[in-house]
Amino acid sequence: MSFLEVLKDYDRCRVAERIAAQTAADVERALGNERRHAEDLLALLSPAAEPFLEAMAQKAHRQTVQRFGRNILLYAPLYLSNECVNGCLYCGFSAKNQVPRRTLSFDEIEREARVLHDQGFRHILLVTGESPKALDNAFLAAAARRIRHLFSSISIEVYPMETEGYREMIDAGIDGLTIYQETYDAELYQRMHPFGKKRDFAFRLATPERGGAAGLRRIGIGSLLGLGDFRFEGFCTGLHALYLSRHFWRTQLTVSFPRIRPADGGFQPLSPVSDRHFVQLICALRLLLPDVGLVLSTRESAQLRDNLLPLGITQMSAGSCTAPGGYADKDHSTRQFAIDDDRSPAEVCRLIRARGYEAVWKDWDAAFLERAAGQ
Repeated sequence: MSFLEVLKDYDRCRVAERIAAQTAADVERALGNERRHAEDLLALLSPAAEPFLEAMAQKAHRQTVQRFGRNILLYAPLYLSNECVNGCLYCGFSAKNQVPRRTLSFDEIEREARVLHDQGFRHILLVTGESPKALDNAFLAAAARRIRHLFSSISIEVYPMETEGYREMIDAGIDGLTIYQETYDAELYQRMHPFGKKRDFAFRLATPERGGAAGLRRIGIGSLLGLGDFRFEGFCTGLHALYLSRHFWRTQLTVSFPRIRPADGGFQPLSPVSDRHFVQLICALRLLLPDVGLVLSTRESAQLRDNLLPLGITQMSAGSCTAPGGYADKDHSTRQFAIDDDRSPAEVCRLIRARGYEAVWKDWDAAFLERAAGQ
């Protein structure tokens, strides 16, 4: 059974009713359970859980330290292109926006990569829009081969591929995939994506399954916070993570929490997520998913990121630029969205250490696989 078939059993209105009906006793039961299930997530995401936020935060902290230690993996996005054929209403790369378009050459990609490498990064995320004319699987594979000697781990956040496409990426040295469903509400998804290949809800939803079937080592999921109700999106994200962890148990799973930021096009969040609800969401998913990495990006302010550090976060981006060529050229006119935490990687690293954590630049090397194969 695919996750699409699983999701069909969870009507949005019915899920909202069940979350609203949760009581303080349901929350206390969920907090007391050693192993939690989807029913517990309903309680932890509910309005009834809001008075228990401090207890949730303390449990989330203890659970994270127990499973991950005090380590925060640092990574950076590297934007290869902002060309796109999709019409996503919330995205600065939308084909409707009259913005300068740019796809980096291989020399420019290596120049960007060397800037990040010199800052200490060994984990990067290659990001693009979706434009078959500007960039395809062969381009991505060639880009990865050009820079893979600089990094121990290369992930992609690009258009969805077929399983064979992900196998091509693995052959080129790419080991991770990040793919956001944006919203698990199929009706809202159609409204947010009026045209383009991304309009296919089912194909995008099955992307992590195709990546897992191909053998990708890391897969990251999440919803774009600010589109649908955060409680429904959080519940579906938890269901999705449980499904993937059961079907692709060899793959390291992560969940991200991207909140909508200002971008060309001027889209305003339909369902704004407050900082308090943001904290509730992170804690609820940490308590459901003790072994899943939780990722926090520079979309959030420096102060909030500092305060969220002990609540379950295991990975953070730092010094990010969302424009192709933005690291070397310092030209941000083609950016996807505005970041909020503009501290340098060195400044973020110092903050992490000051909070009693260790900033980790590298936690993986392809040589691990070679050794395992040779044993």
